[in-house]
Amino acid sequence: MATKEKALVIVESPAKSKTIKKILGDGYQIEASYGHIRNLPTKDPSTDNLGFDVNDNFKMKFEIIPGKQQVVRKLNDLAKKAGKVYLASDPDREGEAIAWHVRQVLKVPDDKVCRIVFNEITPKAVKHSVENPRSIDMDMVKAQQTRQILDKLVGYKLSPVLWKEMGNRKLSAGRVQSVALRMICEREDEIEAFKPQEYWSIHALLDKDGKTFESEVSKIKGKSIEKTIKNQQQAQDIVDYLTDSTTIYNVSKVTKKTTKRKPTAPFITSTMQRAASSKLGFGVSKTMQVAQKLYEGIELENGAPVGLITYMRTDSVRVSYDAQNAAHDYILQNYGEKYYPEKANVYAKGKQNVQDAHEAIRPAYIERTPQSIKKYLDNDQYKLYKLIWEKFMSSQMAPAQIANKSIEIEAGDYTLKAGTSKVVFDGFLTLYNEEETEENKDAGEKIPDLEKGDKVVCKKVEPKQHFTQPPPRFNEASLVKALEEYGIGRPSTYATIITVIQTRKYVEKKNKVLYPTLLGRAVSKQLVSEFSDIMDYKFTAGMEEKLDEIADKKVDYLKVLKDFYAPFMNEVNNVMKTAQRVTVSTNVKCPNCGRPMVLRTSKKGTQFLGCSGYPDCKTALSLDILQDLQDEQNGDGENKPKEVCEEKCEKCGSDMIFKIGPYGKYMECTNPECRHRKPYRRSTGVTCPKCGKGTIVERKSKRGTIFFGCDKYPDCDFVLWNEPTGEKCPECGSLLVTKKLKNGDVVCCSNPKCKYKKEPQQQTEK
Repeated sequence: MATKEKALVIVESPAKSKTIKKILGDGYQIEASYGHIRNLPTKDPSTDNLGFDVNDNFKMKFEIIPGKQQVVRKLNDLAKKAGKVYLASDPDREGEAIAWHVRQVLKVPDDKVCRIVFNEITPKAVKHSVENPRSIDMDMVKAQQTRQILDKLVGYKLSPVLWKEMGNRKLSAGRVQSVALRMICEREDEIEAFKPQEYWSIHALLDKDGKTFESEVSKIKGKSIEKTIKNQQQAQDIVDYLTDSTTIYNVSKVTKKTTKRKPTAPFITSTMQRAASSKLGFGVSKTMQVAQKLYEGIELENGAPVGLITYMRTDSVRVSYDAQNAAHDYILQNYGEKYYPEKANVYAKGKQNVQDAHEAIRPAYIERTPQSIKKYLDNDQYKLYKLIWEKFMSSQMAPAQIANKSIEIEAGDYTLKAGTSKVVFDGFLTLYNEEETEENKDAGEKIPDLEKGDKVVCKKVEPKQHFTQPPPRFNEASLVKALEEYGIGRPSTYATIITVIQTRKYVEKKNKVLYPTLLGRAVSKQLVSEFSDIMDYKFTAGMEEKLDEIADKKVDYLKVLKDFYAPFMNEVNNVMKTAQRVTVSTNVKCPNCGRPMVLRTSKKGTQFLGCSGYPDCKTALSLDILQDLQDEQNGDGENKPKEVCEEKCEKCGSDMIFKIGPYGKYMECTNPECRHRKPYRRSTGVTCPKCGKGTIVERKSKRGTIFFGCDKYPDCDFVLWNEPTGEKCPECGSLLVTKKLKNGDVVCCSNPKCKYKKEPQQQTEK
């Protein structure tokens, strides 16, 4: 009897293989393509080899990605032996394109190959997809290829303009990334142009029968005073009136109202990224990497891999009936009837340009609570899974009920307002609250029971000075929100956009906030001034909508490409004809001659600050010290106080101050007869164990590597590659150091022959 041929299932990632293998059993062989196997040729933009022919309906020419030839051979060998081939790449445009590329390289009959998709890697979803295969959706493939062509056109045609104008062949432009950069740069412009406005608020401590409560002046003669008290004198006039012994305080209005706060929709990609940022401190890329692992499968009991969440690249808030029913049963069983709404919560799309291909992000198995599988997850996986699980379950629960009490008190022409909120039924808040802090459940007791006509006594009035604040800089999460609101990018592109603009050194992240670099601002300024259409928010969002329409069979992809290409190339050619070298000036003065410093590029493509007086003045500074220079030169004018060092001058004993020079931060003696200088090196405060006289400081090698050595060098040559803690090894007496590893910091002995390692302190989870 002939042995039945196995079916071949081709997935993108090997991480999925074990999970799907467990579900489908021995009759199926699972193999990975490891992402894309073909792509347009990667060539220098100056060769004009884009990989598609604009004169032949944008016909594309693909090539096997270097290093993927062996993968292609293996897939072909397996496909020839298989009875059936299932293409099971991700359920989005990119996944559909990967499936199409795999089909193109497989040398097997068409009737042997089919496409399957599933939104979650569960037995029901996977088996249903195998039982209901389909053909490859060529409209989705064309939408992906159109995006690919547009992105390459913009990148390969605009980048040479930047090279010519800024003299740096490492610069590049992108259709979506450059628009994101524009957002960050324009926000920085707003912050710099912002002029704070002074305003005051008036707060009063009132008393009723021994119970005090806080209130604030909200109206004058019935009109709101928000931010209208402009100076201290105006504030003091109000304080004088309110503290006058003849002023009477009457309760004029008491409003009590119980409101319902409904839960919000389960996560989509952007809201998951924002919540993970605000609640967990995760960056966008990290969030997607952790979510990918949860989707592809985690080994649980018996070492069997299980996909824990649905597909994490989605902008749909739709939830399947099966998931709704599972949530219904779980909530009734674990929380009771009052925690389930009268009707199941159903959420609308919220915006028009939504690819409603998948569900919202939710747990694949409701019964797998975060706590029940915590031991199988690493810390990051547990935190994100818990966030997703709680968000989804809360979205299916009953509204919370909030008791609000608002009181208005009249004192002559002034109206003071006090109010509280109290959670009387927590509902979905028992699991998830959008805000960082929940309402104080005892807040209602802070205001005594008052009725209209009651009199209260003023105990104290305090004016508070405020200043209006500029708009905040973007962090990764708020940038994703802005991109989503403008309709720019899609769930699969947010993380890439943010990564690219940082990799290109156009943006840097400091304290989790995104700052445009000098280079980034210069690039954005040039692109906006010369390619206003391409850099326009509405234009970019409109192009995203056209890609959606291609996938939905509403518009022809060739029409989209042709409508874009002709005017775009006309604009590029016109700019190239007149493009001239641009000088990027800074507000930093040369420390040697006082002329402005400008952005320059070395022969190797490295950016640095050079004096505008070159070649007369050849001062060059690293961009790393630009912010320090700006802080020093553009602080509060010439009279900005100098930062005094803790260290005294070793020559004369006088104070030393910090300064910025061509090689970075240094220390200078304040004694005009001495003026001794020495490089600034961050001290660890640890005494050198070799000479006993010096202190171990942070130093940098010629290659830029950070190490630690004695500040008495060259008299003492003691060095360490890791920062000392100040403690000594209990086994050999050498210094203990902190090693920074991927899984966290480890304290160990600096003596390579000693294997002592200090166990990290166990932290109790709150």
